Amino acid sequence: MAERSTAAVGVAENSGDERTLAARSDKASVDSAMDGKSGSDRPPEDTRQDATPHSTQDADSAGSGNGEGGQGGRHAAGPAGAQQQDRPGGQQPGTEEGLDDGPEAASPGTAETPAPPELHSGHKLARRYRLEECVTRLDGFSSWRAVDEKLRRAVGVHILPSGHPRARTVLSAARSSALLGDPRFVQVLDAVEDHDLVYVVHEWLPDATPLSDILAAGALEPHEAHQLVTQLSQAMAAAHREGLAHLRLTPGTVLRTGSGQYRIRGLAVSAALRGISSETPQRTDTEGIGALLYAALTQRWPYEEDAYGLTGVGSLAKRTLVAPDQVRAGVHRGLSQLAMRALVNDGATASSQEQPCATPEELAKAASGLPRIPPPETGFGSPHPYQRPGFQQGAYGQGVHARPAAGRGGPAAPPDAAAPLALPGRTGKILKWGVSALLIAALGLGSWQVADTLLKGDAPPEQGVGQTQGNDETGSTGKPVKIVDAKDFDPPPGGNGSENPARVPDAHDGAPSTYWLTQKYYGRPDFGNLKPGVGLVLDLGKPQQVSSVKVDFMGATTAHFLAAPKGTTTMPGSLAGFSEVSGGTGEHLTLKAKKPIRTQYVLVWLTKLPLSDDGNYRGRITEIQVSS
Repeated sequence: MAERSTAAVGVAENSGDERTLAARSDKASVDSAMDGKSGSDRPPEDTRQDATPHSTQDADSAGSGNGEGGQGGRHAAGPAGAQQQDRPGGQQPGTEEGLDDGPEAASPGTAETPAPPELHSGHKLARRYRLEECVTRLDGFSSWRAVDEKLRRAVGVHILPSGHPRARTVLSAARSSALLGDPRFVQVLDAVEDHDLVYVVHEWLPDATPLSDILAAGALEPHEAHQLVTQLSQAMAAAHREGLAHLRLTPGTVLRTGSGQYRIRGLAVSAALRGISSETPQRTDTEGIGALLYAALTQRWPYEEDAYGLTGVGSLAKRTLVAPDQVRAGVHRGLSQLAMRALVNDGATASSQEQPCATPEELAKAASGLPRIPPPETGFGSPHPYQRPGFQQGAYGQGVHARPAAGRGGPAAPPDAAAPLALPGRTGKILKWGVSALLIAALGLGSWQVADTLLKGDAPPEQGVGQTQGNDETGSTGKPVKIVDAKDFDPPPGGNGSENPARVPDAHDGAPSTYWLTQKYYGRPDFGNLKPGVGLVLDLGKPQQVSSVKVDFMGATTAHFLAAPKGTTTMPGSLAGFSEVSGGTGEHLTLKAKKPIRTQYVLVWLTKLPLSDDGNYRGRITEIQVSS
């Protein structure tokens, strides 16, 4: 029988002595004493319980690369011989952290790792997860991009043989991570032992960008770097309070969503897959956050070896590592000191003035204690180049075909475009004087008519009266139409008839601080490809003239203005009962009809939702106004 654990259900099913012992053993490795020594200048993930000594030649042969496999890829292999990793050309947003792993050296004298099962694109796990693309294959396990055919969404899957020496540890770590349920971490969705396979299913975030890709474009602004260290330290502090550690915090395991929220992937699972452990897990994760902050401020890696596309700058143990504000100009001094306080090694810190931050909780408090760092001001675009006129200096004396030179102003005139000819001699002078006289006479005549009208006290011309009446008629349109009632609209197919009905009044209560919101949808902005859309039906009480509907959203949303036919007296229950009037995308939409229509029921229909801070798609309407 397959042994399954999901974030919502399966953990309660996992009873049994063997699994309980495995979970306790795994938790013990994470919750070890915090006052031990790390004993090396290597990054946090280089300290393992099951690592064996390896030669300098093995470390050098591992190389640095752009990997996540450690600073310069210098950590020892687990209890099994390493296999050569399949490394694609580059990491795509939302893909597995395993893409950044460097090749690992095999440890002599250890048991041979079971060969990974022969899997291929199109293979299905549990008749549900269809494998699409292998993103890494390393040390007996492989990581895939897959599709959950039941929920129609993209997922990531780690797969290893059930006989793998770390299979039980991986299952225990995945179940513990699934129980956390913190949206700041990429969520574990399923953990299964099925016959000869063990696999872990987790969220796939196609719209998120790894920190390694962001740093490849340049260092972060101080405000953004402060957000990074604050969010990561607070998230890891919450994880450690539940007895969970990461131990492999690298630029490849941190993702930034479109809303600016940072999310951490591989909590507990990434280290378990590679056999990484630490006697001081809190210090290890704190040093990892410090290394990420250092890299964000300087675009350099705070170790001797190059890694993740960043140049190594020195060693803390050898006292060759300098503070970020000495590496790059313009670095915020408070953040520079914070990074050095987090980069602890053997209980020491590079900052002699402040105590080191040895836990994520201490780092979070230190980050929140910094003075407010304002976001960068929005810069103005560069002005358009000055367009020189055709009579610029140098054009005189070149004949009637003179043109401005190309490249010094606007585009050059075509060769056949000749300048207008000037009237020569006395004819031109007579013509100019004649035109001037006509203008003076017209101006005098107009002034006399105005003065005569004012003296006689006559009414303005009839044309002016007609124009005023026309403006009054136009002003009668555009008046607010009262919304008598509103109802959530979630029709079949795909819908269940209810979409957060309790919050519907908040969408038209006149208070922008309240809002109606949809349910959460995963993977895609089009409601996870589960339904065509949802919306709100507005009851105007009786058929009334409607020319526009103004809708305010939280986040750019695609919405449509639909109306029921004029003679409809009951609220339609299906989308076929409405006709589309107009549509658009944005945070503040004014959906106008080509000409005013008459209806009692208006439908605001949402078809694409914005990405929320928790990584899900959700629509929010703060206010709706209907105008006649």
